[in-house]
Amino acid sequence: MGRAYKMKGQKRKKKEEKYDKGEEFEQFEENVTPQPPKKVKTDDAASDKEEKLEPVTDELPGIPIVTVDTNTNKPGVIFILEKASLEIAKVGKTYQLLSSDEHANYLVRNKRNPADYRPDIAFQAIQTILDSRVNKCGRLKALYVRTQQGLLLHIKPHARMPRTYKRFSGLMVQLLQKLHITAAGKGEKLLRVIKNPVTQYLPINCRKIGFSHSSEKLVDMYEYVGTINNELDLVFVVGAMAHGKIDEDYVEDYLSSKLISIANIYFT
Repeated sequence: MGRAYKMKGQKRKKKEEKYDKGEEFEQFEENVTPQPPKKVKTDDAASDKEEKLEPVTDELPGIPIVTVDTNTNKPGVIFILEKASLEIAKVGKTYQLLSSDEHANYLVRNKRNPADYRPDIAFQAIQTILDSRVNKCGRLKALYVRTQQGLLLHIKPHARMPRTYKRFSGLMVQLLQKLHITAAGKGEKLLRVIKNPVTQYLPINCRKIGFSHSSEKLVDMYEYVGTINNELDLVFVVGAMAHGKIDEDYVEDYLSSKLISIANIYFT
């Protein structure tokens, strides 16, 4: 009996990156003047049927918006959290955000290291940044979070995130499934899964600074920021993982400091 061979010419389909398609439209079409929709002739019966249809409502409950002073044209700050442990999986009958505290047995059964699953680090970092003086005075321009799986999340500065980890976990499950979270009572998308790379969303006139404990450059943030041109936007890249370090090509300089001092520097 002859040996079966695979037919030539068959190629594996490249896995498509998942992100909110609306972000791509806004990015490349924001300067295009929208055209009025074309009128389509319909009969009276079809018109009556359309009037009876109920409006489509968003399944997500939405999150509230916090008041932030945005009336400023001064240079601002952009935060990028790298290697955040934000992965969901079906545990039992529901999808959950994997963590070492709650899913240690599940992770061991699937030959994964529980020490690598620390979503609480990203939760605390996001809370610190959004609650900082930088954000309250309107100088926080954007917050991006890149997961260990390569997904890129965009969190708007005026989004009011859940104050407890349990609610944060549920919000992340919804975000990673639906690819966006809208504001309560409005259509604005406060959290989105957007297309990589993150560098396409950064301003041209900016300085990209990474933070690592292994960096030999230990600085005082007040003094360091004072030496930078006041017309430059600052991009702070911070690791949101339990182990390892960030090593990104787009980072211009690596420093050693504390996140809490970074988020509360004197941009007032």
